[in-house]
Amino acid sequence: MDQVKTGKFIAELRKQNGLTQEQLGERIGVTNKTISRWETGSYMPSIDMLEVLAKTFNVSINELLAGEVLDDKSFRRKADENVMKIARSEMFSNKEKSDYWKKKWRKEHIAEFVISAVIALAFLIVAPIIFEEPIMSAFTPVVVLIEYIVLNNRMMGYVEKHMYDYEE
Repeated sequence: MDQVKTGKFIAELRKQNGLTQEQLGERIGVTNKTISRWETGSYMPSIDMLEVLAKTFNVSINELLAGEVLDDKSFRRKADENVMKIARSEMFSNKEKSDYWKKKWRKEHIAEFVISAVIALAFLIVAPIIFEEPIMSAFTPVVVLIEYIVLNNRMMGYVEKHMYDYEE
């Protein structure tokens, strides 16, 4: 299974059916950007989307994965090859997938970490001055813990959504 070949085949089928990327996207419920990413081989459609594409273009999922229309003789051989390639491509453990999505979330939400740090510093430095009570700085670990819990829960929701229900 070659992502680029599959992508080129999707593009070819789309053009044969007289559809733009935007029209195909609207028809199957994804953005034209997603269609573009599939066609360039940057991403592979999910198995659900492969099924929708196969029905839309009146080809088999096996043909989509092979990146070509198959005759009866090569159909069975390609099916076996595609199954083995898919099985081999799923070699990332759940921990590796989880780590990837955590890293991605952290990168996308760096501003929230900066804001959290500013709040913690404000609580540590400014609050005791304003309230004229040095004991206020003792609440800083509690504030930091609450911020950590909130951000961690949001991150884990993101990770779970993307690990088990990926849709662009």
